[in-house]
Amino acid sequence: MQYVYTVSTFAIILAMTLCVVRAVKGPTLFDRVLAGNAVGTLAILLLIVTGFLLERPEWTDIGLTYALLNIVAALAILKYFRSEHILHRAKREDSSNERCI
Repeated sequence: MQYVYTVSTFAIILAMTLCVVRAVKGPTLFDRVLAGNAVGTLAILLLIVTGFLLERPEWTDIGLTYALLNIVAALAILKYFRSEHILHRAKREDSSNERCI
């Protein structure tokens, strides 16, 4: 049974590596945020699988706490960039209205 946890650990590490590459190369900001969120989710899975591999099931509680932080952080980042986008659009509209006057 330990073989399954070892293989899944290596698969999660491979998936994390691919997500980090997507976060670095992502064409848009939202691709990067999504890749960062995926890295956080995979880190939770890695923590839980490693906990079971080392026979430390209390690591599941730590993983669940990290999952809540991951969700809150992703929502905060997206809200921040959305409000910044709205501010930039409002500034462009103000500057275009000044030209018309």
